[in-house]
Amino acid sequence: MYIPQLDKHSLTFPNPNDANEEGIVAWGGDLNPSRLIRAYQNGIFPWYSKQDPILWWSTDPRLIMELDDFKLRRSLKKNLKKFEYKFDTNFEEVMKKCASIKRAGQNGTWINNDLIEAFTVLHGMGIAHSVESYQDGNLVGGLYGLTIGKVFCGESMFAHVNDASKAAYAILVEHLKIWGYDFIDCQVPTPHLKSLGAKEVSRDYYLECLNKVNMENIKNEWIINKNLIN
Repeated sequence: MYIPQLDKHSLTFPNPNDANEEGIVAWGGDLNPSRLIRAYQNGIFPWYSKQDPILWWSTDPRLIMELDDFKLRRSLKKNLKKFEYKFDTNFEEVMKKCASIKRAGQNGTWINNDLIEAFTVLHGMGIAHSVESYQDGNLVGGLYGLTIGKVFCGESMFAHVNDASKAAYAILVEHLKIWGYDFIDCQVPTPHLKSLGAKEVSRDYYLECLNKVNMENIKNEWIINKNLIN
């Protein structure tokens, strides 16, 4: 199936419903902030290997987390107090640690230097965020993603200590509820996220949900509410 190439001088993306069977919408273009924001607003995200051109995806099925569906199991709830949590303190390092984690069935990582640089720019704009778990002052787990209106688009997570990333995820969910977010876009289905309550939905359903979202960014301070941990 023909995959269209993006025009570097235009931010327009093809209709995500025209993606090929794998979920690829287009290729090429660049990772400038405006293009990335436009992509996520349209349910599209970059995902590609270092040796490949930039590939833009809208997968079917899609994985989303309805905030009230998050499963805070007893063992995880108990372990929440093992960590100290911070938002946006070490964003670039979180990305680098996510890139370095070995994942089953994957050779290498899609989180390359260009992507780290691009998301760090989005972080500086207040659009991309990190959630970090610490023990004894050491960064031991976390995740990062970006906000598009009332949706948090999760990108990747890592853990060097058991439950460190799950705990960061739990902290994120509780804050997003308070701040008025609608759901988390988890992108590609994984057993790990499904075990936490994420569910597979069709691309059509996801795009319909996205179309209903208020795309004006929520005005909230990314500061940890320690009352949610006690």
